[in-house]
Amino acid sequence: MGMVSEFKEFALRGNVVDLAVGVVIGAAFGKIVASLVNDIIMPLVGNIVGGVNFNQLAFELQPASVDAAGAEVAAVLVKYGAFIQTIVDFTIVAFAIFMAVKVMNSLKRKRVEDPAAPAAPSEEVQLLTEIRDALKR
Repeated sequence: MGMVSEFKEFALRGNVVDLAVGVVIGAAFGKIVASLVNDIIMPLVGNIVGGVNFNQLAFELQPASVDAAGAEVAAVLVKYGAFIQTIVDFTIVAFAIFMAVKVMNSLKRKRVEDPAAPAAPSEEVQLLTEIRDALKR
């Protein structure tokens, strides 16, 4: 089998396509959650706690300066506000995934608990059963 046909078989396999779709949807969902947190939740939380902008919360380890050559050296910051926003992002994504898995598990359980009624035996099986019962008598 040539490499091209082997790759084609691999790429068109159902699991790979499902995985690709999942990655694309996951990336889009991540953007939605990031926007929800950055544009809606954190401004509300910041307003509630006194007008704090969490993106700008940082602890300065070293102030900005100018070196001997005249180039500006950026300040060294520990940006704990951005970290808090990332934790909120993660919590929302984790909760959404938890809820999706919970729904899927409950649907699976319902399918297992309510199995379909067994199919009626075919005419041949019914005839053979009648013959067997007649022979027993």
